[in-house]
Amino acid sequence: MSRKHYISVEGFKTLSDELNHLLTVERPQVVNTVAAAAAEGDRSENAEYIYGKKRLRQIDKRMTWLRDHLERLEAVEPPKATDKVRFLSWVRVEDADSGDTRDFRIVGADETDAKGGWISWRSPVGRALLGRAVDDDVTVDTPGGRREYVVLDIAARQDALAG
Repeated sequence: MSRKHYISVEGFKTLSDELNHLLTVERPQVVNTVAAAAAEGDRSENAEYIYGKKRLRQIDKRMTWLRDHLERLEAVEPPKATDKVRFLSWVRVEDADSGDTRDFRIVGADETDAKGGWISWRSPVGRALLGRAVDDDVTVDTPGGRREYVVLDIAARQDALAG
């Protein structure tokens, strides 16, 4: 068995809800569409039948992936302590070169959103920040070059970060 992958409770629920929706809503609808199209006779030129069968394969493939993936995931609650950067922490950092500040949330690989500052705990920046405390200097080798950050604040929620 492969090792566990971490995800927030909300992220786990999102993937579980997607699986449930595919299983209980979308797949039955497509099955009914394919059955109705098949009843019309010649299937070789029946676009609804051909597309429906293709969509069923896509749904089944996604459901298989979700089931397997959910078994490997471990849902984690946000940390209560804010003395160090942990999985699901919000972190405000200052770029040592530019003085710009950025907020990051350390999340699982299934939840990343670069524009929202949600970075994987496995990313170069995520790995470098884990275990750090306020006022720590952090050097990160990124694909875009070496970055120097200073940890300004750590919080359990983004709205709790100091301004």
